[in-house]
Amino acid sequence: MKATAKVKNIRYGVLKLRLVTDLVRGKSVDQAFAILSVLRNKKKGAPIVENALKSAVANFKQKAPGAVTTEELKIDSIYADGATIMKRMRPRSHGSADRIAKPLSHLTVVVADNADKE
Repeated sequence: MKATAKVKNIRYGVLKLRLVTDLVRGKSVDQAFAILSVLRNKKKGAPIVENALKSAVANFKQKAPGAVTTEELKIDSIYADGATIMKRMRPRSHGSADRIAKPLSHLTVVVADNADKE
């Protein structure tokens, strides 16, 4: 069985978020939480991914018919996609302007149990 958690419109760049998601892809949930707790003070994306992973685990426990521990779960897939880009203008000399791009991201986490060998 699988459970999904999606976080949309994160005010963080997709390339920066992918650095964190690549580290936890394919790991068990306990290993992922250990990695994210170490990265918590180094990368802004680590707490974002950690909260999404907690949500996916909670969704799995809600869907599961019996009691499930985090040792039995693994990250089936995790990916970050680009969202819309907020465009802002900054005044420059001689009446011109520069565009400032403020990127947004979408994060998707899919958690599955170890019995699911598809």
